[in-house]
Amino acid sequence: MIRPGKIVCVGRNYLEHAKELGNEVPKEPLLFLKPPSSVIGMNESITLPSQSKQVEYEGEIGIRIGKRIFHATEGEARAAIGGIVAVNDVTARDLQKSDGQWTRAKGVDTFCPIGPVGIPPDNLDTLTVVTRVNGVERQRGVAADMAFHIPMLLAYITTIMTLEPGDLVATGTPAGVGKLAAGDVVEVEVLGLSLISNSVAAG
Repeated sequence: MIRPGKIVCVGRNYLEHAKELGNEVPKEPLLFLKPPSSVIGMNESITLPSQSKQVEYEGEIGIRIGKRIFHATEGEARAAIGGIVAVNDVTARDLQKSDGQWTRAKGVDTFCPIGPVGIPPDNLDTLTVVTRVNGVERQRGVAADMAFHIPMLLAYITTIMTLEPGDLVATGTPAGVGKLAAGDVVEVEVLGLSLISNSVAAG
């Protein structure tokens, strides 16, 4: 598995997820970064860090960038999509709340499981992400329900930074996030395109 050069994530991009955490959807996309060192692949273990008592899954639709874009239009951003991947934006929720900024909560090693690359559909709004824990569905979200749709997100990000081939953009998680425990198996699937499954281990 090739690590992305950078991982740009979008927070609170589904209304119901923002509500479940007591937040509002922001007026502009809310961006943060995860380090490439957090990436793991299929069947590798998510490790629960000793600093946190509340590690949660966040299933997301990931966009793999296929060509360099900067100050792109939405059309140029759409054309730069190289593939679709399932992403689990694992989060130490207690650290996220206590720190104010999210680097520690989101950046722990093993906190970014990424699935194989699938071919983007013609209509990105049809993309559906499903998260299952121990075989039970916990999340289901459709890209059409995003506050900020995928081409707009990519174009917006390129007003701030260059997106380069291999970079990953995680587009936000739908409602239904929840706590993980040692021994769980968590699976995120972008239906028909990409799937990532990982066990959870104590640190």
